[in-house]
Amino acid sequence: MIYEIRVYEAHDGKANAMKARFKTEVVKRFSGHGIDLLGVFESDSDASRLTYLTRFKSEEDRTKAWAAFGADPEWRAVKAASEVDGPLLKAQTVSVLSPAVAGLLLA
Repeated sequence: MIYEIRVYEAHDGKANAMKARFKTEVVKRFSGHGIDLLGVFESDSDASRLTYLTRFKSEEDRTKAWAAFGADPEWRAVKAASEVDGPLLKAQTVSVLSPAVAGLLLA
């Protein structure tokens, strides 16, 4: 299994819009593209950030899933409509993790 942690940072004044789009539009599209969402987290100390954890069977599956998601015409339309006044995301950090020791992950 491959795990991925993504941290999104919103542009000033756009955190609520970024989080709303993620919760209402992004989440419902993940499973259709093979993206297994394990959790979504907010920070009490930084309201402009949203962190989430995903899982994939392999690096190849991860690459294919993100390519399919990015090419999804419905997602592209939602993204464009939500960014008429400029992008919501200022930055994103992606960390890809592979288990170091087999059998130590919780089910």
